[in-house]
Amino acid sequence: MSSAPPQITRMRRTGITHKLSSAKLNQIWLNFSNQFSTMAVKGDVKDMELLKQRIIKDGKALSPHILLVDSFLNHQVDPELMAQIGKEFARLFTEAGVTCVATIESSGIAPAVMTALTMHVPLVIMKKSTSGILSEEILQTPVHSFTKGTTYQLTLKSRFINTGDRVLFIDDFLANGEAALGATRLIKQAGGEVAGIGIVIEKAFQPGRSRLLEAGYTPTSLAMIQWMDAGKIEFAN
Repeated sequence: MSSAPPQITRMRRTGITHKLSSAKLNQIWLNFSNQFSTMAVKGDVKDMELLKQRIIKDGKALSPHILLVDSFLNHQVDPELMAQIGKEFARLFTEAGVTCVATIESSGIAPAVMTALTMHVPLVIMKKSTSGILSEEILQTPVHSFTKGTTYQLTLKSRFINTGDRVLFIDDFLANGEAALGATRLIKQAGGEVAGIGIVIEKAFQPGRSRLLEAGYTPTSLAMIQWMDAGKIEFAN
């Protein structure tokens, strides 16, 4: 239950509350709550508008399917923007009971680590290739990259996700949904539950969302691009 606002607390301490009806006190509390909620919503909208503005300013649509955001998201990284993104994902999934955050190397790491930091939970990074030090207790699933035209073995060391863990998957892009679906398969193989899927930028004109919905997952995206072409980007409402 929410605590009372300062003005009500002061009234109680000074014995003024007996002069006000219960309805009046409730109205004061309701007004306070509405003002606080409005400020919070406006702040969140403003933060995500910054992401859209950054995409327009520094993003480069090379074709109807390829968007370059390497100046702030996945090659050069803007830490302050990533911190805001992490806070927003933490707010959106605050009631999801998240026990750990997961992502795929390497583009998803920046927003994912900020989300995990804000939520005070571990971050698990799934690998796109195996090595000698990943030979014990590993889980793998094939994932096709439409951008590169190749298939890789998404790999997870099973001991980092435990039975009953509620895992929030964070990634930089959602296009065809292959990476997110691969990640959910590994989470379930390890015994965890998918608490949510957070996407920084979604290409809404590609089938990723519909494929995730068919699999029983609803992705939450901070910026949704409805259409793009060389030099042009249009966001979904």
